[in-house]
Amino acid sequence: MIFLLILLYLAIIAFETPKLVKEKKWRDLLVFSLFMLAAIGLSLPVAMGVNIPNPSRYITRFFAPLSKAIMGREPFFM
Repeated sequence: MIFLLILLYLAIIAFETPKLVKEKKWRDLLVFSLFMLAAIGLSLPVAMGVNIPNPSRYITRFFAPLSKAIMGREPFFM
């Protein structure tokens, strides 16, 4: 499974990267690279059975004070 996942990512990179380099779209290449790194960084551990924490809990805790300041109460989903 991991081998197939790596092959898939290599195929996507081989398909997309040459065109971006040829057209000198450096910003697009940077964004593409960042998204690919994020995708690889999340999908490989999942494929290996590592439990990845859900980020929504941290996002909710981060924005709870702002929600309380605007609405005057804690968010209902906390």
